[in-house]
Amino acid sequence: MKTFCGRANPTTGALDWVEESEEYDYHQEIARSCYADMLHDRDRNEKYYQGIQAAVARVKQRGEKVIVLDIGTGTGLLSMMAVTAGADFCYAVEVFKPMAEAAQCIVKKNGFSDKIKIINKHSTDVTVGPDGDMQTKANVLITELFDTELIGEGALPSYEHAHRNLVLEGCEAVPHRATVYAQLVESELLWSWAQMQPVEVEGARVVPPPAVAHCAGAHSVCDIQLSQVSPNSFNPLGPLCTMFSVDFSKPVSSALQTHSSQFASQSDGRAHVVLSWWDLDMDPSGSIVCSMAPSWTYPQPKSAPWRDHWMQSVYFLPVESTVTKGEELSLTVCHDDYSLWYSLRPHSQQNSQNEAPPSRPCCTCQAHLVWNRPRFGELNDRRRTESYVSALRSVLKEDSVCLSVSDGSLLPVFAHILGAKKVYSLENSRMSKQVIEQVLEANLKKGGVELLEIRPEQLTSSDVGGEQISVLMGEPYFSTSLLPWHSLFFWYCRTALAGLLRPDATMLPRSATLHMMAVEFQDLWRIRAPCGTCEGFDVTPMDEMVQRSLDFRESREAEPHPLWEYPCRALTQSSAVMTFDFTECVPKQPINSQGSLPLIRVGRCHGIALWMEYHLTDDIIVSAGLVGPISEQGECEWSRHRKQGVYFLSSPWDSSGIPTYGQLAHRNASPR
Repeated sequence: MKTFCGRANPTTGALDWVEESEEYDYHQEIARSCYADMLHDRDRNEKYYQGIQAAVARVKQRGEKVIVLDIGTGTGLLSMMAVTAGADFCYAVEVFKPMAEAAQCIVKKNGFSDKIKIINKHSTDVTVGPDGDMQTKANVLITELFDTELIGEGALPSYEHAHRNLVLEGCEAVPHRATVYAQLVESELLWSWAQMQPVEVEGARVVPPPAVAHCAGAHSVCDIQLSQVSPNSFNPLGPLCTMFSVDFSKPVSSALQTHSSQFASQSDGRAHVVLSWWDLDMDPSGSIVCSMAPSWTYPQPKSAPWRDHWMQSVYFLPVESTVTKGEELSLTVCHDDYSLWYSLRPHSQQNSQNEAPPSRPCCTCQAHLVWNRPRFGELNDRRRTESYVSALRSVLKEDSVCLSVSDGSLLPVFAHILGAKKVYSLENSRMSKQVIEQVLEANLKKGGVELLEIRPEQLTSSDVGGEQISVLMGEPYFSTSLLPWHSLFFWYCRTALAGLLRPDATMLPRSATLHMMAVEFQDLWRIRAPCGTCEGFDVTPMDEMVQRSLDFRESREAEPHPLWEYPCRALTQSSAVMTFDFTECVPKQPINSQGSLPLIRVGRCHGIALWMEYHLTDDIIVSAGLVGPISEQGECEWSRHRKQGVYFLSSPWDSSGIPTYGQLAHRNASPR
């Protein structure tokens, strides 16, 4: 039996029907998950193994058989560690069937089948008893249920159920304890990801609508590689605070809880953001610690372990507040069963026992639902705004009739301020249209800009007052875009609108170029490195089926990654490999480009970085990739606003630095 799934094509805007069979291959989904990263995380693996060895030893010292429950076993690695450490039996629970099947093969291949039972269920569905999934309750509980926010994958409800139903009272737990830390900081950079900032355009001040300015923002955590945010980008207003700990060896509650930390402000400033991370104590004494702290907290930053499955968290306060040096403050964290949120008060106004805890932030203005955090940063990028304003200024005339094709863009506001006769804007969704309506109401007189919630191919002359469009503009930005070339939807829109354009109509941007560069990643290569072995724990090589399940197989597809978070070195020059001319319609024939680039630096080539650059005019270019010159050593500075494309090689290339040519090719079909 075969099924057809409808999927939106972000490049063309069309709905494509994709055929999938019941035997759909989940191996790529497994390969593209975090398993490779975790298996290559030596620090994590060694700390888990040390903690498991210690827990098994403590149970044996009490003269008890060691029965282990491993919740979220994944590859079965922690269960194999437990048996290797001397456990008598291990129940390994994994809810995702393809992963459970892979774990079964791995366990069998490594000779642990007689002591490890894979249970393909959610842990809350596991039963204990003669006819149950487990014959007896466990006295050692091993889990890896954590995400960047610690509890976002449902760790607390799973622990709560396990202590009630699956493990003995007084069991050993690995990890034994988790501790959450937080620091209050002022940061214009980070705050620009949460709130729309005022901007000056031709003497006019474009301000956020009141509903946006007073909104508490999105409730979801901002998880990033905080090691890549320079300490120069923020001003600490308080010390690193220990907010709360969870002892996993005892019954755990998933109920709403509140914890506060009091401190005196270290300096004057504006409280914007809370930086947060957590540590795992693998044993009761706290001598085996796996820390998520960013590298700049280490005496030697280069010694900090790198991991992508656990990063650090940025929490935006509901409102900006001014603090003075020496002021007594109370930082409060609340958490329910799956998320955390923070609030700040003067210590004198700390919550009383009878006062309700601060509610979880929730977007009430819709802007935080329309614009993600990189998009807020993009809209607040003054240099980028100046480029678009300068380009508009150079092409607008008194009789210009403008049409904007971008999601939730401020270009229509800028065009009106710069004197366009009439401005229309196509909005992709009702919600996006409502957000821009708020912006217009806060900044422009009525009638300056008309918003149209209609697809480009459905637009008629009557929708634009019977006039022809003289300036078609876009950033381009579309909320459905993932990879750099998905923004070519602008080109398809331009083609669909050809009948409404003046013969001499101006396109802004005029064109786009696809750039590529061979790179050596400092760490990102780990997420696609073969997982046949595990760093920090010796297991025998895995068979073909398991390799197929866990190894990344070279694909024609690139992946989107924010490369500013993942340092890399350029091993070739940046090269424009394809140009898309927006002054012409999309060609009917596929566009192809093939060529080669010289490897000019010594290094190990892990993949190809790809990005788009937009030529607004002949001399104004906005890059969605490299935003600065490449250093002599090959270090790169990437845009924080857009994800770049990464094509990982199946096997790295070693470069001697001698100019030799590797075949690099890009093929774009129609272009898709």
